[in-house]
Amino acid sequence: MSPSSPQDTNQNLPSTADTAGAEGESMTLRTEKVVRWVEENMGGRVTHVDPQARWRPVWFLEVEREGPDGVEKLELCVRGDRLDCRHGFSLENEMKLQTLLHEHGIPVAKVYGWCDDPRAYVMDRIDGVEHFQQTDDATRDQVMQHYMEILADIHRLDPAPFIAAGLLRADSPAESGRIGIDTYEAAYRDVKKRPDPFLEFCLGWIKRNPVGGDVRETVIVWDSGQLMHKNGRIEAVIDLEIGHIGDPMMDLAGFRMRTSVLGFGDFEKLYEHYAAHGGQAVDRRAIQYHHFCFTLSNQLAFHDALAEPPPGSDYMTNMQWCAETNIYAMEALGEILEIDLEEVPTPQSRVSTGAVAQGHLVNWLRNFDAPDDYTQHQFRIFFRVARHLARTDEIGAAVDEANLDDLEDLLGMRPATWQEGDAALERFVLKDEGQHDVELVRLFHKRCTRYLMLCGPYGSAIARHNPIPDFRVD
Repeated sequence: MSPSSPQDTNQNLPSTADTAGAEGESMTLRTEKVVRWVEENMGGRVTHVDPQARWRPVWFLEVEREGPDGVEKLELCVRGDRLDCRHGFSLENEMKLQTLLHEHGIPVAKVYGWCDDPRAYVMDRIDGVEHFQQTDDATRDQVMQHYMEILADIHRLDPAPFIAAGLLRADSPAESGRIGIDTYEAAYRDVKKRPDPFLEFCLGWIKRNPVGGDVRETVIVWDSGQLMHKNGRIEAVIDLEIGHIGDPMMDLAGFRMRTSVLGFGDFEKLYEHYAAHGGQAVDRRAIQYHHFCFTLSNQLAFHDALAEPPPGSDYMTNMQWCAETNIYAMEALGEILEIDLEEVPTPQSRVSTGAVAQGHLVNWLRNFDAPDDYTQHQFRIFFRVARHLARTDEIGAAVDEANLDDLEDLLGMRPATWQEGDAALERFVLKDEGQHDVELVRLFHKRCTRYLMLCGPYGSAIARHNPIPDFRVD
C-alpha cells in the first residue's frame, strides 16, 4: 500500500480498536512498540501516529527532533510484515532493494532502519498521489513517461551490488524470468490447505510452455505501476516487496493489470518511451507471457488466507483481488492460445428466509460510525463480508450447481458436492498434460467469473469485472 497523508486528529496516539494481528497482538500494542522504536533509535519525539487502515501493518508518524539548525520535523512511514500474504519474499529483501535503489539515485523513499518487534522498517513518508483520479490525460502521460524512464534507469543498474547484498536471484541467468513465480509457488505449496485446481492448471501450463527467447537479467521491481506523483513528476517508486534480480520484461508486464483501475494510458507509447530512454529491447511475446504469470500472484499469495483466514485478515479484499486477477489469467491465456471466451450469465437470485436478517445486518454495518479511521475500516471489512454472505445466500447454490454441471460435461461424472468437485478437477488437471487446455481455459473462466459474482450485490463495484486492454501479438 502506498504511503499517504495521515488524517488530522486532536490526539497524538489514535484510539484504535484492539484488532489482533496474526500473532494475537493488538494494533494498539504494536503501535506503541513502533513509537518506542522510533523515539529510541531516531531521537526526538513522536507527535502524531496513524496506523494505516487497510491491508497490512503500516504506520505514518510525525517526529520532532533537534537538528543542526534547530528543531526539525520528520514525516515517516513504518512498513510492517504482511499478516496473511504468503508470497515467499521477505521484508528484509524489500528493505535491501529499496536501500540500494536509493543509494543509486533511483527515486524511492530513504530507509532509516529495521525494527525487530514488530517486524518493520522505517523510511521517509512520500508526499504525492498514487492514482490519476483528479489528473488530466496530458499530466498522466507526463507522469507515466517519467515512470518508464525510471524503469529504464533501474534496468541499466549494475546488478552486482544487489547480488552481493543477497537480493533474490535465480541460480542461473537463464532462469531469471522464473525465479519470481517459482518463489510464489514454493510459498503456496508450503501452506496449501485444500484443492486448488485453477492454480494447478495454470502452474502446469507454465511448466509445459516455457517462454524461451533472449536471456535477460536485471534489477526489477516486478509489481510495477506503484508510484507517487506530484506536479507531473514521479516523487517515488513505492511498494517494492517482490522486487528481485529478474527479467526486465516482467516490469513491463506487471502493471498491465493495474491499468484496469488506475488507467496508465497507451501502453504502446509507454513501451516506445521506455526503449527510447535506453531501456531493454521490448519483447512483446515475453511481456504477454509474464503478464499471464503475474496474474497468478494473488491466488498464490492468498490461497492460505482464503482457506483459513488468520486474525486481522481482510477476507473480502483478498477474495475480490483473487477473483478479478484469476479472470485476468484466463483472459491472458485465452489471448495467448487465441481462444474466444463467452460471457457468463448471472444466476437467478433467490429470496431465502434469512434475507431480511441479512439485509438488516448489512444496513447496520453500512451505517456504523466509528470513532477513528482504523476502527471504521474494520467495520467496513465486516460490512463487505456480510454483503458477500447475503449474495451467497441469493446465488451460491446456483453457482455450485452451474460449476458441477460444467464438471459433469468435462469429467463424464457429476461430483456430489463442490468440495468433491474441486478435488476431482484438480486430479484431472494434474493428469491431463495439456490435452484439454482449450476446454479448461473456458471452464475456469466461467468458474472464476461466478466466484467474482459472489463478492457482493449485482452491479456493485466489488463484484464488477474491469477488463484490461487486449495485447494480442501479431
